[in-house]
Amino acid sequence: MPTDATTVPRSRAPRRWPDEPAQGGWYTNAERTAVQDVMADSLPWQTGWRNRDRVAAFEEAFADKTRARHAVAFNGGGPALEMILKCLELQPGDQVISCALNFVGTHLPVIHQGGDLVLAEPDPLTLNLDPADVEHRLTSRTRAILVTHWNGLAADLRPFLDLIQRHPHPHHGPPVVIADAARACGGTTPAGLPVGAEGWATIFSFETKKLMTTFGQGGMVTTNDARLADRLRRLRTYGLSQEWGTNQQLSKIQAAVGLVQLARLDEMNAARIARAHDRTRLLDGIEHLTLPPQLHGGQHLYYRYNLLVPETWAGAGRDALMEVLANQHGLGSIINDPPTYASHHYIRAHTDGQACPRAEQLAARLLCPCLHPQIPAAEEREICDAIRKATNQVARSLGTT
Repeated sequence: MPTDATTVPRSRAPRRWPDEPAQGGWYTNAERTAVQDVMADSLPWQTGWRNRDRVAAFEEAFADKTRARHAVAFNGGGPALEMILKCLELQPGDQVISCALNFVGTHLPVIHQGGDLVLAEPDPLTLNLDPADVEHRLTSRTRAILVTHWNGLAADLRPFLDLIQRHPHPHHGPPVVIADAARACGGTTPAGLPVGAEGWATIFSFETKKLMTTFGQGGMVTTNDARLADRLRRLRTYGLSQEWGTNQQLSKIQAAVGLVQLARLDEMNAARIARAHDRTRLLDGIEHLTLPPQLHGGQHLYYRYNLLVPETWAGAGRDALMEVLANQHGLGSIINDPPTYASHHYIRAHTDGQACPRAEQLAARLLCPCLHPQIPAAEEREICDAIRKATNQVARSLGTT
């Protein structure tokens, strides 16, 4: 069984670069001005902080950006996914298929909403959900395929959209495709469409580490289904006197900042892609590292920079590399992410001993050294030099040079 931790236990030597950046999208004077404007018109007691116009403007701009018919803002990506799954009204035995390599927040709502979580293998190149493995796991009880655009690499939804037509549920018809784009906001799919344009629904997160952020929390759902959009708006606002609901609304100050971040998203993503491509160029030729695929356009946004060590290094060799990077070079890294059943006891208890050997093997080889566009170029060269030196050192210690 893989380790329960997403970071390898090691001495807490001083870090020049943390295990992961504390913030993804960064702020400028434009965001500061937007905040000041909202504060100025919200301070009077007659006005306050509730304002649907700014949230509606953010939703409209986001829908336009993703070429979706509807966008519905939430106070977080997790609550947004929870409400999408609630709209499925899952019954006992209904299944939702998702990749085992994932953030636990993608799988917990499936269990909470009463679905049977079916774990599937990742593709060995992209580490996204493998359509071929999904096809083997589809049954007459499948209600949804939950596809994650993992670590910023946009998944191709077309194979899954084709699969659901061939495997309908006996009562509900074809299953739906739900996409988790928490780490891929602003990306482009292999079909040339914006992430968020395809499938029944797509969720986005604006948490602090994400590619754009609205004061550290926030989320959005895009969909082309008007009935789904209407129900999501009810659910996030106490049911609007029609049904059960709760309060998952985005504030107008978050929406104002979100509008600015959205306008700057392509610029921030381009800087991230350029920095990742620089890293790939500087690391090229290291015998013992598999670098992330370098795709065209915005198909890979490098939310994390994935490195894979050789299969013979899996586990202990990878851990040794992370320790050398941290303790001798001050470079933090994380395992982002191991299979959710290995990193969360609740998920493990609710997946009835399911195991995905390919996911476990890839996770045992995975490490993600700190990457951010605002790291100075000179420091990025130091980081790459550290990765090269540490890899060679571990290779010598393992006798694999």
